[in-house]
Amino acid sequence: MSSTASQSVQSVHDFTVKDARGEDVDLSVYKGKVLLIVNVASQCGLTNSNYTEMSQLYEKYKDKGLEILAFPCNQFGGEEPGSNEEIVEFACTRFKAEYPIFDKVDVNGQNAAPVYKFLKSSKGGLFGDSIKWNFSKFLVDKEGRVVDRYAPTTSPLSIEKDIKKLLETS
Repeated sequence: MSSTASQSVQSVHDFTVKDARGEDVDLSVYKGKVLLIVNVASQCGLTNSNYTEMSQLYEKYKDKGLEILAFPCNQFGGEEPGSNEEIVEFACTRFKAEYPIFDKVDVNGQNAAPVYKFLKSSKGGLFGDSIKWNFSKFLVDKEGRVVDRYAPTTSPLSIEKDIKKLLETS
């Protein structure tokens, strides 16, 4: 990919990702929505609180324009070892997750998903600041721009005010 092509990527909406069934999803379908993009894992110490609060946020704001995009990742302590089916079953049964769960991805390293390279380059420190652990969160505005990045230990409910602010701006 030439450098000019990569510079033309201005938005999360420019990416296509795979869903848990391996089907392509063009993220431009989320234009006009506020997105919370999270790398999830099923066996992490942070799993219960994050999934629980993400479902609470989704329940409260899905009709107001919030979408949560969950990307399973097994790069941190091997805490997402299952198949896509197992991951979806876990999230939907245990935590009533109604938001989309995508194909398992790498978020760091050479094979990192392109959308994650973009997220990190938009809101990273030196060298795009690699993802530190499960449940790192990126908040994306309605135009697909990365507005904020939160640590894995930042609880989803604690960023509710930031989500509300973005939902209220047109």
